Amino acid sequence: MRDKVLQLAKEKNAVILAHYYQTPDIQEIADFKGDSLALAQKASEVDADIILFAGVHFMAETAKILNPTRKVLLPDLEAGCSLADSCPADDFRKFKALHPDHIVISYINCTAEIKTLSDVICTSGNAVQIVESFPKDQKIIFAPDKNLGRYINEVTGRQMVLWDGTCEVHDILSSERIMKMKIENPDAVLIAHPECAHPVLLLADFVGSTTAMLDYTKNSESKKFIVATETGILHQMQKDSPDKEFLIVPADETCSCNDCAYMKLNTMEKLYLALKNEQPEIILPDDVMEKAKAPIVRMLDLSRHLIK
Repeated sequence: MRDKVLQLAKEKNAVILAHYYQTPDIQEIADFKGDSLALAQKASEVDADIILFAGVHFMAETAKILNPTRKVLLPDLEAGCSLADSCPADDFRKFKALHPDHIVISYINCTAEIKTLSDVICTSGNAVQIVESFPKDQKIIFAPDKNLGRYINEVTGRQMVLWDGTCEVHDILSSERIMKMKIENPDAVLIAHPECAHPVLLLADFVGSTTAMLDYTKNSESKKFIVATETGILHQMQKDSPDKEFLIVPADETCSCNDCAYMKLNTMEKLYLALKNEQPEIILPDDVMEKAKAPIVRMLDLSRHLIK
């Protein structure tokens, strides 16, 4: 199946983009893999007839917004995002209307419609720098992740107004369970994604985006890490640092994994069928793509100047 996918991709001039939360077999056949920022940057640069996006719906939407004339495929249209779902556009319009003197910075983990209501997009990798690019007295609404927003407020000293949304994969992680793991592994370093709840971030030795965590574990002299994020990241961590040990924080008392059910809907068979049939295809109205593109491009432009 792997060879069939690669052969079809070659025949159809398709590029395969995959998030680090995909299963290892899918990560290994991708032309490019990365976190949300890297994938958005790559989506803006591709030269292919078809983009096959092994990720979730908002990521494929972003690729389509940046490539309106290209065909963008998502292997399973049910691959959504609990965080994006936590911010319905109609409700957010009403929320935004309550703060007319605020600009809107939205985390990329949101729908295309929320992007049309935003002034600039950010990712966990550039969120602090994007926020800090605005004057201190600029009033800001941050959506949809309240955990990431609270973390940015603490780091920057801002008082952004936060939409009450969370990622179920990160928000479910328990500080009590993590404390137990730290006690059992006193030599381990705790690294956490900023989408985790506030008590978890207070315990962390390092807080950062997916790519930042990967870089940290590669460069750290520590040999053992407790990882508070989605399980899929362990594949790349282990590849980069085969001599180190990684312990994922479990989602509950009975499971040793912390999988995003949406991310794991993508399979090699679905990638093959998507390429073969050129379906399911991401279709967005032209006006939505035009309005949503501006804040994404603004993020990419700011990232080139702000992120070293």
